[in-house]
Amino acid sequence: MPQTDSDLRLTPQDLEREKLAALKQFAYGLSHEINNPLTNIATRAQMLLAGEKDPDRRRALETINAQAFRAFEMLADLMLFAHPPKPQLTAFTVPELLQEVLQQHLPLAQQQGTKLQLAELPAELPPLVADRTQIASALAALIKNALEALRISGEVQMAVAHLPGEPGSYEFIVTDNGPGISPEIRRHLFDPFFSGREAGRGLGLGLCKVWRIADHRGGSLTVKSAPSQGATFTLSVPVNRPLAT
Repeated sequence: MPQTDSDLRLTPQDLEREKLAALKQFAYGLSHEINNPLTNIATRAQMLLAGEKDPDRRRALETINAQAFRAFEMLADLMLFAHPPKPQLTAFTVPELLQEVLQQHLPLAQQQGTKLQLAELPAELPPLVADRTQIASALAALIKNALEALRISGEVQMAVAHLPGEPGSYEFIVTDNGPGISPEIRRHLFDPFFSGREAGRGLGLGLCKVWRIADHRGGSLTVKSAPSQGATFTLSVPVNRPLAT
């Protein structure tokens, strides 16, 4: 039976699922195609660097090697988006993790004159059962995104809330007082390699990676913002929940 116009009409949810499926396939294929030549570039640069004495040539080779490893990191983010690894679940304390992520970004914040702080924590926080490395990576990406939005001066605050219940959840909240995000850009914020530089945001996979980690764990990533009014990103993850398939 031939298809009618009504058969071909897709809902916004259908279109979103198809877009996500296409992005996954693109990310997986691109990672495999680029990884081998990139490995050759990095290996040859390192071999030449080992025997090079000329300072100018050494700097050139070091730049080639550094840029190759930057590309490797981007490919790793692409693979995480396309095929997230099975989380290694452990129970860990949230305050310790927050302090750790905060300390990692203090030097950059101080360099650009941005006030980076952790809000007062709730009195009692139960252990979080999740992949500690993935949660730390997600929080680091949110802080980096906020710092990139500000560029110079301003404030970034990280907070956490525990929502009781079964299974209960954690909300990690990163707020900045930067330029905000327009409605047009918000529609594409979590797309890989979408440039939000018009809103002061960087180009890359940071927010896409955070969304993927949250989605794979059965959580969510939301944003509240308006032009010239800063932005608040909320990463919500279950305290202890079976893995999403």
